[in-house]
Amino acid sequence: MLAVEEALRRILATVQPLHTETIGLHEALGRVLGVDVQASYDLPPFDNSSMDGFAVIATDVAGSSSSNPVTLHVIEDIPAGKAPHMTVRHGQAARIMTGAPMPAGADAVVPVEQTDQSRMSPEMPASIKVVQRVKQGDYVRPIGEDIKRGETVLEKGQVLRPADLGVLAGLGVSQVAVMARPKVAVISNGDELVLPHEPLTPGKIRDMNSYFLPALIAEAGGEPLLLGIARDTAESVREKLTLAVEQGANLILSSAGVSVGAFDVVKTVLDEMGSVEFWKVNLRPGKPLTFGQIQGICFLGLPGNPVSAMVTFDVFARPVIRKMLGLSVEMPTRMATMGEAMTSDGRMTFARVRLTRENGDLVAYSTGNQSSGVISSMVKADGLLIIPEGVREVKMGDRLAVRPFRFED
Repeated sequence: MLAVEEALRRILATVQPLHTETIGLHEALGRVLGVDVQASYDLPPFDNSSMDGFAVIATDVAGSSSSNPVTLHVIEDIPAGKAPHMTVRHGQAARIMTGAPMPAGADAVVPVEQTDQSRMSPEMPASIKVVQRVKQGDYVRPIGEDIKRGETVLEKGQVLRPADLGVLAGLGVSQVAVMARPKVAVISNGDELVLPHEPLTPGKIRDMNSYFLPALIAEAGGEPLLLGIARDTAESVREKLTLAVEQGANLILSSAGVSVGAFDVVKTVLDEMGSVEFWKVNLRPGKPLTFGQIQGICFLGLPGNPVSAMVTFDVFARPVIRKMLGLSVEMPTRMATMGEAMTSDGRMTFARVRLTRENGDLVAYSTGNQSSGVISSMVKADGLLIIPEGVREVKMGDRLAVRPFRFED
């Protein structure tokens, strides 16, 4: 059987980043930026006031105080959104609102609270008394203080956050180039499967994989294509795979039907329609993983048991989606101390664990039954403990890597 690292290397070697597409900012949250973004102008684009007050020449009020106020003649009103028309000269001031452009000649702002004006009245005063000095540049936001023209503001490969959308809007960018979302076809296989709203008759189970796999795909940045359940016939599987190709899938995820059972027909149809590269990996849970291609489309046949499907998605499908998005395929891990002993069968094992913080250390505990069919072990888990290939016993106090997915400091 292939080692996990070798299997992943082979799969990723067949995958390339997708193209970019241009979308509006309101659609861009969580998308992967497809190009570097340089500022086309300074931000702010002009010197402006950070306070409601009066634009002055700082040297005019250098000696002002409550006991020795300086009187200045007010020559202009400058609300936000209005360009100033007059030049401030010695002995003069311009009333200015927060965000309004600084007038020529002025080099500081005196907040209204530092004058004899208790508030900004509707009528512009003819003159003011300044009762506290200011220095050159006080309460002035200079041009380019935030961002300089030509500066790289956002880099290709960043996942766009709310603040990123704000800065793009501030720079006049209304359309942004992002990586296309990989279209990922999802197929569940098995005559035993029924939908959640359908009655359970003898021998039937409800299809969980068609619900958590699309959620995992969307979480990873992909676009799920829900193709429903394929029954245990070559005709049904062939129909679903053909539909995946016709709908433009970049990746096909099929769960179940890839083991060695008499009715596991997926590998047979895959070999007929494309190619099977390998179908077993030295992994627990998730040994019966099939990798192949159909018309150049990457195919991953995941095990049918829910936990095995989740683990193999995390180990193999998530990196494929990330590579298509132009993101790093290295998944972050953290070191944790074992709070109890655990065993493995020698395969590389991804065990479900709870994570706690004890005396400043991250400590891992089993979620209980590690059977690949026990989905409650995933519900309780904060991450996957990685037990290396060849290791059969993990002792209390050992330190191992964990792939966290719910734990926070």
